[in-house]
Amino acid sequence: MASERAPIDDYFMEIAGVVSKRSTCLRDKNGAVLVRDKHILSTGYNGAPRNVRHCLEIGCLRMKNNIPHGKEYENCRSVHAEQNAIIQAALHGVSTENSTMYTTRLPCLICAKMIINAKVNRVVYDKIAEPDDGAIALFKDAGVEAVRFKK
Repeated sequence: MASERAPIDDYFMEIAGVVSKRSTCLRDKNGAVLVRDKHILSTGYNGAPRNVRHCLEIGCLRMKNNIPHGKEYENCRSVHAEQNAIIQAALHGVSTENSTMYTTRLPCLICAKMIINAKVNRVVYDKIAEPDDGAIALFKDAGVEAVRFKK
């Protein structure tokens, strides 16, 4: 008796969810997985830069200052999950060209720009935490397929 095999998008989105559990953000835990040819290239989650104390240790500046979601990213210690996935690939000399990024939320506009320049050609995202700030339109202009994950 054969068991049902999970569709590929479901498989990698579930992995992105597991990756998000490593997040050190107090507000929102996000994960990203870069994939090409059904193989994981790198992963990333949101958290403070390497060798910097995490918000879990010192608190969240954005929460202390009542900064709403999706605003004033420059006042956040965290590197976004999508950014960390791209950075990890770069650190290990892995090309992200023609890859798919699976992410637990719609990337912000800053991450969308990085994804486009990393030559990722498809983004599969789950939730939308705040109103789209133009990332979907930018993906469309750049020819990057952006797909809302459906379970």
